[in-house]
Amino acid sequence: QVQLVESGGGLVQAGGSLRLSCAASGRTFSSYAINWFRQAPGREREFVAAISWSGGPTYYADFVKGRFAISRDNAKNTVYLQINSLKPEDTAVYYCNAEKGEYNYWGQGTQVTVSS
Repeated sequence: QVQLVESGGGLVQAGGSLRLSCAASGRTFSSYAINWFRQAPGREREFVAAISWSGGPTYYADFVKGRFAISRDNAKNTVYLQINSLKPEDTAVYYCNAEKGEYNYWGQGTQVTVSS
């Protein structure tokens, strides 16, 4: 079992930056691919970024356009999402997700609010 706790969200002005963290418990964390999703009010949850278990291949949604960077530190059981040049449309609850085969775990989310 993997438990995930997101942190780092908050209220920022447009153009600012945040670094979200996803801290995991569980000794097998390093074998899981990690995804970040987000959900804005009234909208469906959408994929943001992903990183493989090794930290090698990374994947991003088209809307990221170079503003987001995902990374992981398996020694610290933590995955990060650096978000730069924040826009009001980035306002959402950001969730991390750990997946490996049939196993899928979610955190409780962290709120990001961007003011214009």
